[in-house]
Amino acid sequence: MITLTCVVEDRAIPPFKNEHGLSILIESPAGKVLFDTGSSGSALLHNLRYLKRDPAELDAVVLSHAHQDHTGGLLTLLPYLPPGTPLYAHPMLFAGHYSDHGQGPEHTDLQTPTVQALAQVTLRLSKQPQEIVPGIWTTGEITERPYPEGRSTHHTMLVDGKHVPEPYADDLSLVVESSQGLFLLCGCCHAGLRNTLAHVRCHWKPPVIGFGGGTHLLGASPERIRQTVEALTAARGPEMVWLGHCSGVSFIRAMQSAVGEEHFRRCSIGTEIQLA
Repeated sequence: MITLTCVVEDRAIPPFKNEHGLSILIESPAGKVLFDTGSSGSALLHNLRYLKRDPAELDAVVLSHAHQDHTGGLLTLLPYLPPGTPLYAHPMLFAGHYSDHGQGPEHTDLQTPTVQALAQVTLRLSKQPQEIVPGIWTTGEITERPYPEGRSTHHTMLVDGKHVPEPYADDLSLVVESSQGLFLLCGCCHAGLRNTLAHVRCHWKPPVIGFGGGTHLLGASPERIRQTVEALTAARGPEMVWLGHCSGVSFIRAMQSAVGEEHFRRCSIGTEIQLA
């Protein structure tokens, strides 16, 4: 049995702490993997404690992309990790990511103290898919993007001294293998949910039976949401949809209506799904 538990997310009920961000724990017979670390570390450790999960037992950490709401808890987490714990991510994790909300560009990625502290972990940076523990993979870089991406106008990168729109090249997701098929777990899915699903179907043979996490469809137009839902539910629809974080209320409600209550769960702190 494989269990996915939401540890950090934008909403929660006591005793859990919420914050804008995401962290999900994957527990399988092959090992325990933490996917993203939330934005502060405070909520991460608090919620792990209430979930009775020990960060010292983690076998690996994966960062979906560089943004603060997914990497900000890493510095707080590091002292609890066994020395040499592998950290998986894209090579552009440290490339310099900014956010500008009208007051000038500000870093929205890993800051210097965290980067310096990474000496105690083993970095596994690759554009290619990587197997973290048996049956759990990174997608690697999503290079083909014919469908809309999960973009924000305020995200930039510094290139040759100029701020340019962020390409989100570092955005990756997780593929969890089960006896029934594959489950796609997304951080923000800036590469685009449909693009990421197409990438997974191209690189893995088993069918995708479900997806979850953050899908960055917050603020998407009704037409884009309609097209996305229709594409995802065409023919055989997903057996499990588990959405939260940046997915947006409109997309969450649309998917819930399309797949039915028996196939949908809200990805809020403390919720879990199990894969056989």
